[in-house]
Amino acid sequence: MKKVFVFACLALLFAACQESLEDRCAREAKEYTAKNCPAKMGENIILDSLTFEKGTHTLHYYYRLTDLADKEGILDSVEATKTLKDGLKNTTAMKTYKDNGYNFTYTYFSSKDPRKVLFEAKFTEKDY
Repeated sequence: MKKVFVFACLALLFAACQESLEDRCAREAKEYTAKNCPAKMGENIILDSLTFEKGTHTLHYYYRLTDLADKEGILDSVEATKTLKDGLKNTTAMKTYKDNGYNFTYTYFSSKDPRKVLFEAKFTEKDY
């Protein structure tokens, strides 16, 4: 009987220590930002941070456009929405989040005027 009680207590302890998917996503976004940001993603594109918004289940990527790319409409001319959506559909790294219906937002700011949003794309589970 004592062994059963100890086993039950250990099982409850391990179950209580499990991290929820939301908490894991928030932690991983914070850790990624701390370790990797800012990160140059390509010519004239810098990833400034990655956040997770629990209320909307949204992974939010914040980018900054520099130099020649730092102008309105530049990402519209290269079909950025389609490119981002295709990338999201084809990535396996986000499978767990996609399987759970999470949203993804990509926001691109100007380097010259950091408050100015040059482009934003939002994707829900119906998009991927």
